[in-house]
Amino acid sequence: MELTISTPALLFPAITLLMLAYTNRFLGLATLIRNLHAKYKTDPSHTIIYGQIKNLRSRLTMIRYMQIFGVLSFVFTVVCMFLLFREVMRWANITFAISLLSLLISLIISLVEIQVSTKALNLELSDMEK
Repeated sequence: MELTISTPALLFPAITLLMLAYTNRFLGLATLIRNLHAKYKTDPSHTIIYGQIKNLRSRLTMIRYMQIFGVLSFVFTVVCMFLLFREVMRWANITFAISLLSLLISLIISLVEIQVSTKALNLELSDMEK
């Protein structure tokens, strides 16, 4: 496959939108944590809060790694374009492959985070069923 400068350039809007989605997830999670903290301050004996804290910690870690691998994908895409510009094809192909791999890892972590998020919602619903 012939790699041209327009090929990695196609990833720019996708990665940018993905990073925006990850940032929105982070902001939503930060708001949830602040609300949960306020709820804990008013009633520390609320047992469901402990399960939510564990869930939120793991989700924060996952979102951090999603963002790290998303940024790495973006960086390797830029490096790939630079190498294509300099006509260093072998390294351009390698960095493009690394960029795609980073993007794939970011998406897989995102999928896992969605599953953990669903568990958090089920935990919240179980509290209302009692």
